[in-house]
Amino acid sequence: MTSKLSSDEQKFIGAHVSAAGGVDQAPMRAREIGANAFALFTKNQRQWAAKPLEEKTISAFKANCKMLGFGADQILPHDSYLINLGAPEEEKLEKSRAAFIDEMERCNQLGLKLLNFHPGSHLKKISENECLAKIAESINLAHQAVPDVIAVIENTSGQGSNLGWRFEHLAEIIEQVEDKSRVAVCLDTCHTFTAGYDLRTKEACEHTFSEFDRIVGMHYLRAMHINDSKAEFASRVDRHHSLGKGEIGWDCFEYIASDPRFDGIPLILETIDPSLWISEIQQLRKFHKDYKDNMGA
Repeated sequence: MTSKLSSDEQKFIGAHVSAAGGVDQAPMRAREIGANAFALFTKNQRQWAAKPLEEKTISAFKANCKMLGFGADQILPHDSYLINLGAPEEEKLEKSRAAFIDEMERCNQLGLKLLNFHPGSHLKKISENECLAKIAESINLAHQAVPDVIAVIENTSGQGSNLGWRFEHLAEIIEQVEDKSRVAVCLDTCHTFTAGYDLRTKEACEHTFSEFDRIVGMHYLRAMHINDSKAEFASRVDRHHSLGKGEIGWDCFEYIASDPRFDGIPLILETIDPSLWISEIQQLRKFHKDYKDNMGA
């Protein structure tokens, strides 16, 4: 699944769209909002089991993506919220690993190569290091079971006992993954901000992404969730908001839309008002165009 980019489409901007009625419907919903990227669940995200994808659905999904110009680099599937790859209880861990492998297999069947997931929680029953090691082992097992698909670790806000809120957590997981070509990171701007990494000014963004590059490496960044935050800086609370309406403000999103380091990866809105997605996407594109115009591109 490939697509050709014009110079105006170096930014893959979209939203997490509904797959109601079948995953093959998601590409059309993305195009309706003017997106050239999208995220989706390949199964019900609040259930452990799902019936296998039907061949006709797989074929229709691939055909719709090809028709509308969505390549695999522009699509960011998200796994079930139930999965905890660092679970301290063996039964829950095995169930999570089996479900994660199933999610990877579904991505592989659809011709997708990214699978976004929340790393996991220690539930105050095991140490952070032990939990991070279990997460890495879970990724290794999934890699052994399913070819090609990249495990994309999403940073968290650090709410409850969730890990992945510090850049060091991400680095520690990646360090223990055997095939580093198949592990990556999705940074969520709301999570990053409420975890204690400032994004309110362009100077703050420069510092935060420099920290990420130093600790993890920008080459591992394969996707972003673009969200403002209802919660305050360093609050460790996960509450998304529409762009420019929260505690982060527009400077961060202009920075991301302008910086070439964020070209060629899915930039996905998970903002709270889908009726604003079209205007949010248009504003991000305007930031990108203005930057290119100023640079004489």
